[in-house]
Amino acid sequence: MATEVYASIERMVALIRSEERKKCTEFGLQPVHFQMLDYISRCNRYSDTPAALASYLGMTRGTVSQTLLLLSRRDLIEKRIDSQDKRIVHLFLRPQGEVILDSIRSTNLFSQASEILSKTDVLSHEDTFLKALLALQKANQSKTFGLCQTCNYFTTTDTGFTCGLTHQSLTQSDSEKICQEHTV
Repeated sequence: MATEVYASIERMVALIRSEERKKCTEFGLQPVHFQMLDYISRCNRYSDTPAALASYLGMTRGTVSQTLLLLSRRDLIEKRIDSQDKRIVHLFLRPQGEVILDSIRSTNLFSQASEILSKTDVLSHEDTFLKALLALQKANQSKTFGLCQTCNYFTTTDTGFTCGLTHQSLTQSDSEKICQEHTV
């Protein structure tokens, strides 16, 4: 049974990556470029660094650095030095990067599959996939990189949201994005 599940997950990933490759080719990008743009668009201020990106993608910092240089030269991303700690660099999408990312993401494959699944007797397929992902991350001993608002450290206060780990206030936007410090 475990090998069947593995083969199914592997095949799903291959189908999704195939769609991404087709779209990336239209813009002269490699799938890794899309993956980086996608991550940068979905991460919060604790996770918008080259080191977090490298950890998320399971790549070396050198490879990430070279790829970020290419994306920067193509005006798809911007690097900004942290205002309080000059050693930290934050990554942001430029408008051109957002346009390309939206075009590549606009595949109908997943939405069509979700529609088909919703017509079956499968109970909460989203929950099943999220639990499977969490189990794979734990087995791999990797960070979960989950949504901030689903983290054990996430706290709602009278004045808004706070990260219990850093004791800093969180914006609504931060709480809805990926965080590398995520813990469940």
